Amino acid sequence: MLAARWIFALGGLALAGCDPFHTGFDEVESAVVYRAGRTAGAPALSGPLRVMNYNVKFGGGRIDFFFDCFGERVLMSRAEVLANLEGLAAKINQVDPDVLVLQEVDVNSKRAAYVDQMQWLLDHTALDYGVYASQWKADYVPSDGIGAVDSGNGILSKYPLADAERIALALRTDQSGIERYFYLKRNVLRARLDVPDHAPLVLVAIHAEAYAKDGTKLEHIQRFQSELDAVADAGGTVIGAGDLNTLPPGTDKQFDFPDSVCTNEDFVADDYRAESGWLQGLYDRYDADIPLDAYQADNASFFSHTTDQNGFWNRKLDYVFTNAEVVPGSGLVHQDTAHGGMETMPLSDHAPISVEIELP
Repeated sequence: MLAARWIFALGGLALAGCDPFHTGFDEVESAVVYRAGRTAGAPALSGPLRVMNYNVKFGGGRIDFFFDCFGERVLMSRAEVLANLEGLAAKINQVDPDVLVLQEVDVNSKRAAYVDQMQWLLDHTALDYGVYASQWKADYVPSDGIGAVDSGNGILSKYPLADAERIALALRTDQSGIERYFYLKRNVLRARLDVPDHAPLVLVAIHAEAYAKDGTKLEHIQRFQSELDAVADAGGTVIGAGDLNTLPPGTDKQFDFPDSVCTNEDFVADDYRAESGWLQGLYDRYDADIPLDAYQADNASFFSHTTDQNGFWNRKLDYVFTNAEVVPGSGLVHQDTAHGGMETMPLSDHAPISVEIELP
């Protein structure tokens, strides 16, 4: 009874406009700025810009967490987090990107033993500069033992980042007020990248909604493209990257995936049939990490996600788009030793992607 009264009181505070657990954000606010502990200085860019995108699952590796419905875990030990980060850093260093866009990176979360993963990755890779925008932040989440959480989108780079902003995305409308209060507040993270001897370009990062049934995901994708379009329409160079949580046009298998074992509808996201054209506008206007015709000819080589560590990648959710020129054939989904030179299944529920881009 006390617990019920407590939850009811929390709901009353949230619905009354208070923010007792600091879960809210402004529509636009400055991103958090990071620097590596050492300063190597920005190198000259002697060829294409190598861009990598990676949903790192908050340093959770292949621990089976409750939201994947393969296990019951909520929290990790510090030793587990650091071991998982070592694996992620090994992969990042193997790819050696000039720019790394991250999703689900934790900076102050109980579930990740309060390790600041942005700082840790900067200090264990060749990347010097970082910006971060939280999309799930609360002093305390009173469910599932989650506690304090701060998780979001990040950009790491060998080159300075400036004018970084967190731009709020639409909230779900298919939740109660108390659910929405503690739920993710997704965002677009935008920053200027300053590469020596090249005009500044804009980076746009996103992790779109996964589970909503109210059209919120489409709103997020449309806002992502509008941010790219604004730069391109003004004559600038833009690179957008992220986990869009939907499939490319022309995907053969669009529903009933073998790793979708959840019976709780809150965590079911395995039917994309109504979304088949949602990315067409991006492919029509921008070069992609994997050209659409190449993907449509061979879906499986470009899959980047599965929740089942004992299976194999079974859908593509991760993307890079740009109005600059993608080096033909440079796009790669790092699925395993044969495709990328290193096993990535143990590192996250997403495989990283990389692509080389010729800057004007």
